[in-house]
Amino acid sequence: MSARNPRRRLTAVTMPALVAVLALLGTVLGGRGTVLTAAEPLTVAQAISNQSGTGTVRGYIVGQPTAANTVLFRNFTGDTALAIADRSGETDTGDMLYVQITSAYRSAFGLQSNPGLVGGVVTVTGTLTGYFSHPGLKSPTAMTGGGSTPPPSDPGGYYAAAAGRTGEALKTALHGIISSGVTTLSYDGVWNALKVTDQDPANSSNVILLYSGTSRSKSLNGGDPGDWNREHVWAKSHGDFGTANGPGTDLHHLRPEDVHVNSERDNKDFDNGGTAVADAPGNRTDADSWEPRAAVKGDVARMIFYMAVRYEGGDSWPDLEVDNATSGGTAPRLGRLSALLTWNAQDPPDAFERNRNEVIYAGYQHNRNPFIDHPEWAASIFG
Repeated sequence: MSARNPRRRLTAVTMPALVAVLALLGTVLGGRGTVLTAAEPLTVAQAISNQSGTGTVRGYIVGQPTAANTVLFRNFTGDTALAIADRSGETDTGDMLYVQITSAYRSAFGLQSNPGLVGGVVTVTGTLTGYFSHPGLKSPTAMTGGGSTPPPSDPGGYYAAAAGRTGEALKTALHGIISSGVTTLSYDGVWNALKVTDQDPANSSNVILLYSGTSRSKSLNGGDPGDWNREHVWAKSHGDFGTANGPGTDLHHLRPEDVHVNSERDNKDFDNGGTAVADAPGNRTDADSWEPRAAVKGDVARMIFYMAVRYEGGDSWPDLEVDNATSGGTAPRLGRLSALLTWNAQDPPDAFERNRNEVIYAGYQHNRNPFIDHPEWAASIFG
């Protein structure tokens, strides 16, 4: 009889079991001067496929499960369960993991008490087992959120063509990726899209205004005082593309804003300094520039970087460029680059911005802003 191959027996160990063994070893050896590398949390897809043992899973919070195939995305009714997924804005329950929230974690993670958590990231450790007759995680022993690193955001290998590239080569690869298979909206169609992409997580009847940060009724879209309208973050006069289908209707740089505040920003470049804007606290402006409030400085920078990569002059639209000036005019350029790079680093993508990127990708244009998924690429291309 031939000897058995020990390597074949090792392959029978399942991922959850391996994670459990590593965790046990960490407990036994951790206090004896031995340093072990923690296992990377499972993705939601991995957890769905490995419903046994104990595991740590990281994912985006998408809603509250109430039945095997039913998840509430707003108007939550309880604090006892979460649905998480590998992408923010997921609506297919088959791609969700249902997480039980025990009493120790309800005040911090229950959605009825904390509706603003939707779109954020949670890392949870517990028993991988069915919940609501659905793949789930029960009896959590640890739940953390907020500052956790989000799951890798590369759906279906979206950025595969950019792997290993830097500088101009990276910019060229990203241009090809985000320009392929894009659905272009009409300017009228932007109204309804913004009511979804910029919905207030705490009030589904409202949108969040970009510069002022206030929550305003979706029905108040228009041109009258007190209304909100469509702010072109890359001012449409910088390239003279107007509101025609293309850069003039690209959701990745169109945001809701108060009519008067939109007018005050006008077509100014972005930079630090100026006087305070009375009806948009935290914003400042002078004769040729606009400084947005701190919470959206990075958002603004990443929108500008997206536009400069998406529109390269090869599809009848202007070749948009970011420069280090605030010179205005109709040239297809916008600045100030040094300020935008600083803002991108100081204000990383938050749950609202990441969710917005997912919604545009999944439901409208079918392309992504790569600088939300990989903010480090801005320095590689524009630094």
